Amino acid sequence: MNFTDRPRRLRRDGIRELVSETTLRANDLIAPVFVDATTDERVEIESMPGHERVPIAESVARVEEVLETGVEAVMLFGIPESKDERGSRAWAEDGVVQEATRRITAETDATVITDVCLCEYTDHGHCGIVEDRAADDPRLTVKNDETLELLRKVSVSHAEAGAEMVAPSSMTDGMVEAIRTGLDEAGFSDVPIMSYAAKYESAFYGPFRDAADGAPAFGDRRHYQMDPANVREAMREVELDVEQGADVLMVKPALPYLDIVRDIREEYDHPVAAYNVSGEYAMLHAASENGWLDLRETALESLLSIKRAGADLILTYFAEDIADELA
Repeated sequence: MNFTDRPRRLRRDGIRELVSETTLRANDLIAPVFVDATTDERVEIESMPGHERVPIAESVARVEEVLETGVEAVMLFGIPESKDERGSRAWAEDGVVQEATRRITAETDATVITDVCLCEYTDHGHCGIVEDRAADDPRLTVKNDETLELLRKVSVSHAEAGAEMVAPSSMTDGMVEAIRTGLDEAGFSDVPIMSYAAKYESAFYGPFRDAADGAPAFGDRRHYQMDPANVREAMREVELDVEQGADVLMVKPALPYLDIVRDIREEYDHPVAAYNVSGEYAMLHAASENGWLDLRETALESLLSIKRAGADLILTYFAEDIADELA
């Protein structure tokens, strides 16, 4: 046989690396950090091996651990000292994320991004103001327009504390416009918005809800997060966020929605982010603990697939685990 085209020629060591089409670097990754105002010590997150809730006093040390791996950006999630029906601790000047942000930006070189949502702060666990309902009625309606003002207040409070980017994740219609207007009016026109533009109502969020203490007390989030069956709707959501001033477009979760990542990458010039969520992380850990696969190899392959699909940034719980293997 005489083959003139032999792809295997390019798979030899040394050459294989030269022709690799997709590059994953440590500074493509964002590491989630959970800061807990209810504890004075680090608390292991059982459903997310290797991750902890840390008290505010430990927030700088925790971020320094991230930086040592080569990862340069963190996303802060807060567990407040108390909750109420409006989630008022979310925009408090002395709130958990606000205080942690001030400390981290003052004492480290990390890029601090903050999650903007209300589910961790409301006593009902939903992402906004909920209409009155009977105690035995599982149905709910989140008041969309009334929630916008609260998201604006949260975002401004984060910017005042020093956040370098805010990331609204509530899938509230009009949230990007409300936040952009609020930031601009408060003098933070340079603070970008990374919008969770296509966030699906997914079964892969379970461990995060344990980590952030944000599970709904009743009902679910199917009326404001997206239907996993829909693609065209995702593109409509993204278009609306672009029109309202989003700077970065997030897809959540990542692995089950790589088609959405690719579609957004092909349609828009904006940076595209993908959230490699807690369930994706936990299931690889569970399989590894059973000896069914190699954790680091499968984690790296998963993140490469997200990057290959078109993501510029990846928010992942694997960030520290694999950063030392990356350029």
